[in-house]
Amino acid sequence: MVSWRFADFAWASTSPSYEEASVDHHLGCKAITDWLPPAPARELTDEEIASHVVIQEILNSPIAPSKSTKIAFMFMTPGSLPFEKLWDKFFNGHEGKFTVYVHASKEKPTHVSSHFLNRDIHSDQVVWGKITMVDAEKRLLANALQDPDNHHFVLLSDSCVPLYSFDYIYKYLMHSNISFVDCFQDPGPHGNGRYSEHMLPEVEKKHFRKGAQWFTLKRQHAIIVMADNLYYSKFRDYCQPGLEGHNCIADEHYLPTFFNMIDPTGIANWSVTHVDWSERKWHPKSYRAEDITYELLQKITSIDVSVHVTSDEKKEVQKWPCLWNGLQRPCYLFARKVYPQALDKLLYLFSNYTTI
Repeated sequence: MVSWRFADFAWASTSPSYEEASVDHHLGCKAITDWLPPAPARELTDEEIASHVVIQEILNSPIAPSKSTKIAFMFMTPGSLPFEKLWDKFFNGHEGKFTVYVHASKEKPTHVSSHFLNRDIHSDQVVWGKITMVDAEKRLLANALQDPDNHHFVLLSDSCVPLYSFDYIYKYLMHSNISFVDCFQDPGPHGNGRYSEHMLPEVEKKHFRKGAQWFTLKRQHAIIVMADNLYYSKFRDYCQPGLEGHNCIADEHYLPTFFNMIDPTGIANWSVTHVDWSERKWHPKSYRAEDITYELLQKITSIDVSVHVTSDEKKEVQKWPCLWNGLQRPCYLFARKVYPQALDKLLYLFSNYTTI
């Protein structure tokens, strides 16, 4: 196999001088790593070189101009969508600016909105925690990418609801040149503790990241996800619940790690879909009809700082401002997990809360 050197580092000298190796009485002894030259960079494999070339070519290629740039709303659901009437209200009057795709993994949906008719794609079984979740995401992306006018791709679940008007969300996404992919470093058991060394050499532990799966991707990033097989295969084979005693969840690690490696400055590091983990359980808090109030929705839409908590003993709280084109803005455009029984309440409040 031919290997390629990714980067070369020059050795400044073959041995340290007396001064470099001496004791500083104020700073203490220098560690040997402080004066040794850096280790040479790892040589990339043929597969990595090929992958990097393709990725950079896609990132550097401008998207073809379009008369009608659209957002692809991609719904991943086991069956019918309980909030279809709410989404119908959200979409009304904005035809030509969006497309809808539905991946129903268990049963064929019954649609009540014309915006969802004939928008079901070929679907397959999805098992929580397994690579089939990522496969469903890629299936939705593949279908949505067939429309050259789709410039942004939003992944939503059956329990997701919009927090703003269509116009606000359209401008928020279209006027930003980044993707919104949740991505943070968790040194605890539910973060780096899920890493497997079988992912080496392509995926190193220092690059391993975690995040919620609910992304929004710009077109270049969506194409890159479809083009990738090298890194996807690492998570398919070595990120599985129960494998080697780890509880690795592919949809929580594949894309955060992938984008952290290939285009870290091209993502926002937070998801625009709000979810409440304050109960610190395996699953986030669910909102019932009695929980849905104007005040709750106002509270969610006022959040302008992204927060993550590590899973180690320190429970470190990581915070960073939600910056949109350099300006601090509300973080969230959508919310989940909402129970179907909240539909009527949301329909009643829709006109008021989407103008917050």
